[in-house]
Amino acid sequence: MARVVVIGSINMDLVTLAPRFAGPGETLLGDRFLTVPGGKGANQAVAAARLGAEVTLVGAIGDDAFGAQLREGLEREGIHLGHLRRVADAGSGTASITVAGGENSIIVVPGANARVTPAQLEAASDVIRSADAVLVQMEIPLETVEATLRLGHRLGVPVILNPAPAQRLPVEWLKLARYVTPNQHELATLLGADPNDDFRELMRQAPCPVVLTRGGEGAWYREDGEATHQPGFAVDVIDTTGAGDTFNGALAVFLHEGLPQAVRNACAAAALSVTRLGAQGGMPMLDELNTWLTTRT
Repeated sequence: MARVVVIGSINMDLVTLAPRFAGPGETLLGDRFLTVPGGKGANQAVAAARLGAEVTLVGAIGDDAFGAQLREGLEREGIHLGHLRRVADAGSGTASITVAGGENSIIVVPGANARVTPAQLEAASDVIRSADAVLVQMEIPLETVEATLRLGHRLGVPVILNPAPAQRLPVEWLKLARYVTPNQHELATLLGADPNDDFRELMRQAPCPVVLTRGGEGAWYREDGEATHQPGFAVDVIDTTGAGDTFNGALAVFLHEGLPQAVRNACAAAALSVTRLGAQGGMPMLDELNTWLTTRT
C-alpha cells in the first residue's frame, strides 16, 4: 500500500449542467444543478485513496455547513484527517462549475484554503517523512507550496507539483520538485514562456522532470532524455471535471512502480474518470482500473 500525503485545497463544487456556456451579460436556462465535494487537494486525495493508497490530507475547511459535509465525505473515503484544520472565521472554499458539451468552466473562491500555512505543514512532517509521495497544487498560499517543496527535498520524499492554477514560479522552487505535472498552457506560464512553443521544447526548458498532460492524447514525460509519449485511451467523454486530479492521484499511487507504468496507469484512471459525472464521482476504484486495463493493450 502506497503512502501518499496531499497538501491542498478542499472545496464544495457548485455544478451547473447547461446546453452551452453563457456569454457575457447573457442569462441562460440550465439543465441541472448539484453540489458535490471537490477542490484539487481533496480530489487528488480521493483519487489516491480509491486506488488503494493510505492517504493523509493536509488542508482547511470553514466552520460552516459545507465544511461539515466535506469532512464527512473525506472520512467515508478512509482519508486520514488528523491535519485537517477547521477555520472559525472563514467559509469553506467553493468552485462554481459550468459543464457544457463535455467541457467545463470553473471559478474558485479559496475561503479557508487561504489559511493552509507552512506551520500546519511542519506539524505534519512526521507523516510526510514516512510518505512514498507528496502531492501539492496551487489553490493554497504560495508560501505553503514553497514550504512543501523544501520540506520534501529536505526529507528525501518525492514531491509532485501540480501547477494549477498556473502562475510563474522561481526556478529554485521547481528544482526541488521530483516531478511537475502541467498541461501545455500551465507549463508555459510556469516558465514564463510562449504557450505556442512546441511542448517538447518547453519540457526541455524545465529545470525539473516534467509529466505533461494532453487530454485525450494522453501524456508525455521526460526525466533526463527525450520526451516519451504515453497514448491516451479512447472513451466516451461525459465530464472532464477532475480528470487532471485523477491523473495526479494515480501518478502518486503508482510512482513506486516506475515512471512509465505510473504514467500509463494515470492516463487510464483519468480516462475512466471522464466517463461519469463529477470530479470525485468519476474516480475509479483499484479493482475497476485493473480490470479495465486488462482489456487494453
